[in-house]
Amino acid sequence: MASKDGLLKVVILGDGGVGKSSLMARFVNNTFDEHNYHTIGVEFLNKDIIVDNKTCHLQIWDTAGQERYKALRRPFYRGSDCCMFVFDLTDRHTFDHLDAWISEFKEFAEVEDPDNFPFLLVGNKVDVEGRQVAHAQALDFCKGHHDMPYYETSAKTAENVEEAFLTAVRLLMANQVNVKAKFTDTVDLKAKERAQGCC
Repeated sequence: MASKDGLLKVVILGDGGVGKSSLMARFVNNTFDEHNYHTIGVEFLNKDIIVDNKTCHLQIWDTAGQERYKALRRPFYRGSDCCMFVFDLTDRHTFDHLDAWISEFKEFAEVEDPDNFPFLLVGNKVDVEGRQVAHAQALDFCKGHHDMPYYETSAKTAENVEEAFLTAVRLLMANQVNVKAKFTDTVDLKAKERAQGCC
């Protein structure tokens, strides 16, 4: 029987127009809108899923990629359990901007150990002709960022969308286990003092 593990916050970041909203809609509602407009500010959807016999309540945040919304999206980085960076395989500029997105998240998310935080890279629109970023280039980028997982997706056809999100969930679940282990391994000094003071 699955156990309830609480709320898990996933943030999706990337330039405007790369398909962040479409990926979220495909995963949560299994829908795709050809005429989907740019996100204004921040939006989120909820979804309950079972991963490895554990029921997880996901809160997926889609943030506007345009520069003018930068101040609006930054407060929503806090409390994130996982971050998915998305670029458009047919637009090289969206790939070149990934380092800036990673730096922005690390600066404002206030995570304790950003180098080991669960990140995932998604190259979207694999169904569209005119590819500008090679698979090998994306993998090299991931190797330079602590071997973050990489998926090539299509929100339109649903290719690899569920797989990407499930991997994100497994990453953040593993990270939570590691964090709990660190706290479990700490020494309770007060308990030690009480034991020594006993007579």
